[in-house]
Amino acid sequence: MTDHNLPQVNFTREMKETHTLLVPMMLEIHFQLIESVFREEGYKTALLRTNHAGIAEEGLRSVHNDTCYPALLLIGQIIDALKSGEYDLNTTAVLLTQTGGGCRASNYLSLLRKALHKNNFGHIPVAYFNVSTPSAEGGIFFRKRSILKILTSLVYSDLLMRINNQCVPYEQEAGASRKVVDKWIAQFASMRHSQYKKVAANCHAILRDFAAIPRSPRTKKRVGIVGEIYIKYSPLGNNGLEEYLIGQGAEVINSGMLEFTMYRLYSMIHECRVHGGSIARNVLSRAVMHYVLKKQRVLIRAVEKEGSFEAPPDFSHTIKMCEGYIDHGVKMGEGWLLTAEMLELIHIGVNNIVAVQPFGCLPNHIVAKGMSRKIKDNFPDANIVTLDYDPGASIINQENRLRLMLANADAV
Repeated sequence: MTDHNLPQVNFTREMKETHTLLVPMMLEIHFQLIESVFREEGYKTALLRTNHAGIAEEGLRSVHNDTCYPALLLIGQIIDALKSGEYDLNTTAVLLTQTGGGCRASNYLSLLRKALHKNNFGHIPVAYFNVSTPSAEGGIFFRKRSILKILTSLVYSDLLMRINNQCVPYEQEAGASRKVVDKWIAQFASMRHSQYKKVAANCHAILRDFAAIPRSPRTKKRVGIVGEIYIKYSPLGNNGLEEYLIGQGAEVINSGMLEFTMYRLYSMIHECRVHGGSIARNVLSRAVMHYVLKKQRVLIRAVEKEGSFEAPPDFSHTIKMCEGYIDHGVKMGEGWLLTAEMLELIHIGVNNIVAVQPFGCLPNHIVAKGMSRKIKDNFPDANIVTLDYDPGASIINQENRLRLMLANADAV
């Protein structure tokens, strides 16, 4: 039997009542808020928080070692969970999201099915959702209200992540910032829809809680992280990069999922404008883009009004950052957004940048390593280090390169 002819067990609407969806973790705060929306819709979910060397080893046994490193880790984490004995394999399913397009991430679904069969888990149903070409085959059905709630959850998640990163290095009581994050995750999970959509009021309340944390002056070296989405965010993928940088006396700046979401939407709009395409898809992309950008601006105004913290840049400004550097048609992987994020960091005075990507990730190698030279030519003070991650990468070598970057880093 060829790989293409492997039996496919898809998650169905009826399984919603009986099965638990295993969800590989990428962004802790974001995924917890999104999980609450899934549960509100009646889905049973379990976020996979495992982080140990056996996950990569499991991935290497299940997929080819030339496969994209995030795929190897995602699949390894899923297989590791199914082998753990913690789940009833007769009532367990797996949830996988895809971005579509030319990235190797578009092949994760077939890689996962092959790995499941190889490990005698071929009966495990797979639920999936392709952002570029949504299909009912994936078994996930949301009401419009819940889709809007997921988009709104990105606002709250981004705010919690961004302000937490600005507080943790300076908090006088260890763990005080985390208490605020946990409080709001729990609060949003039980919040009524009418309260949930009061974005401005909720953002102001979050900011007041963070502002009340006793903090020392903001004097540490600031380091921005850009790169491939999974490696950029997942501690499993980047060997705990954020925690390591904080431990080395740095303040970490990481853009949120709102920016990536709008990047994907803008790229679809740009494609329709340049190459033509579905009118319906163009209209829908523009409508969702307008909604998300409007919510981002509510967040920005709230942070600026509070005055103690740094707000993210307006995405309309992020779009313009690419001028003279890279075309908006470069949309594979993180595409032009990666270059724009590096320039945004420099624009706000953060010259220390870590660009991370899986080894062999062609789009990110081009726009990270390729564009960093031009950026350095125009901004000589830019202190950019690029790091590759794969199963054979040396953590000691990665940490040595980070130490060198920090040794050359400028403080605030």
